[in-house]
Amino acid sequence: MGGNLFSDAGRRQQLLTVGFASVAHAYAHLVILLYATVVLILEDKWSMGYAELFALSIPMTIMFGLGALPASWLSDRWSPFGMMALFFFGVGISAIGTGFATNPLQMVLGLGAIGTFASIYHPVGIPWLVDHSRSPGRALGVNGVFGSIGTAVAALVAAWLGSRYGWEYAFIVPGLVCVGTGMLFLFVGWFGWVGNRVEHSVRISGPGTSDIKRVFLVLAVTVLCTGLIYQITAFSLPKIFDERLDYGIGASVLGVGGLVSVVYALSAFAQLIGGELADRFPLKYVYLGCQVLQIPVLALAYILYSPVLVVCAALMVGLNVSGQPAENALLARYAPPSWRSRAFGAKFVLTLGVSALGVALVPMVHGTVGSLDPMFLIMLVFVTLSAAAATTLPVYRFGNGKPKGETL
Repeated sequence: MGGNLFSDAGRRQQLLTVGFASVAHAYAHLVILLYATVVLILEDKWSMGYAELFALSIPMTIMFGLGALPASWLSDRWSPFGMMALFFFGVGISAIGTGFATNPLQMVLGLGAIGTFASIYHPVGIPWLVDHSRSPGRALGVNGVFGSIGTAVAALVAAWLGSRYGWEYAFIVPGLVCVGTGMLFLFVGWFGWVGNRVEHSVRISGPGTSDIKRVFLVLAVTVLCTGLIYQITAFSLPKIFDERLDYGIGASVLGVGGLVSVVYALSAFAQLIGGELADRFPLKYVYLGCQVLQIPVLALAYILYSPVLVVCAALMVGLNVSGQPAENALLARYAPPSWRSRAFGAKFVLTLGVSALGVALVPMVHGTVGSLDPMFLIMLVFVTLSAAAATTLPVYRFGNGKPKGETL
């Protein structure tokens, strides 16, 4: 990184790096989830069933995860800054193009392109952020809030633009905003005001080989399970609200989008809390607690058919995402610095790619039983497996709560 973190130039670079990384995180989740609400409009516009239309988004969710490995490899070989610029422009142009789709094939291709370019963010942006932060847990928490904000406004943006101007604008307008941000990013980067090549600012003594193997094995299970829960919730919540809250504000597409936005807005700051806890307490207990507490909340959500479901859904999402700072901190701690980006790439192949199988379950379950109620039981199975696996993690503190002898 150019400039010490404690100098004025270093602080400016740190703030701008965290700022652009956080905005990009919001964009990544926003563009991926636009279609989950747009599909409710297309049911009438294209005269197709929900399950058939929803299936068009499955390639996008698969590419959102599978693209993480090549993106991380390119970041290590080329430039984190260059990859982030490619993210902004690639996502923006793809979203604009999707807005001009006139048939299912064009929609699949447009959504697939969005997923491919959006996949750049997580394996590139998060290690880029960690390596340019003095307090990684706090930075990850702030970054997570922006990701949740992107998820929160996606349904509302899609519903408002789609209902007022047409579904096409639900893609075109966010695409233009993303391209504009990319131009600003290039301008700031030209003056060297944001970080580029990682210099491994987190300097800690290396963990033992047995701990590394154990952590990576456990995280393979927990990352997949929590990713499945996140994907299922994000893509099924609009339809669940549409079916269960069929009165009042939930009676329209805009009302459904508003309720989904409320859920993710309420849960957004959970990652700030998770980030602070990750800096102060052993990561194992922070991570495990977030898994265990989801079990009763999911069980309660399964039986609710009233507006209380909105509050319960916010708790579901909040607990799911509040463990992510600890999860990312564990990966940053135990992944060797020389291939940290690729480690994050592998993580997001699991959490966003393989877990896209959970998204595929949504139209399958709805087409089979006529509702999405069984999805809560499926998520209960996943979170129970994740909690059981997390109990075997080694105990380690990260950030401000680090043990003696460990330096950051």
